[in-house]
Amino acid sequence: MTNEQRAEAIIKKYEFNFSEIPKEEVRELIEKEISYFQNGSSEYIRVLCGYLYCIGDFSDVPLMEKAKYSINMDVGCMIDGEWIDSLKGIENEYTRPREEIIESFIAYYKNFEADDDEW
Repeated sequence: MTNEQRAEAIIKKYEFNFSEIPKEEVRELIEKEISYFQNGSSEYIRVLCGYLYCIGDFSDVPLMEKAKYSINMDVGCMIDGEWIDSLKGIENEYTRPREEIIESFIAYYKNFEADDDEW
């Protein structure tokens, strides 16, 4: 499966009921992806980190930072720094409220379909 197909599959599996998403499973999938990154779109690891953000546990910041900064620049750009800053409680003139960030995540992925022509 391509990264976009894996992203679509995980969205169908977990949907958007964040209190029901198994956080430890998401963490394990991120760790696995960091260790064995699959080239192509970074959509899959972005979705996983987005789920972790939406679950909303400050203790997950180091893993999200590891995913953002340890793989490559493309992945780093795909994982929103705003998610990390929000969990850290960093506020500035560019910071959106947490609820708005979550709504934006859901809106983006609600009807997500994999592009079969992944690079």
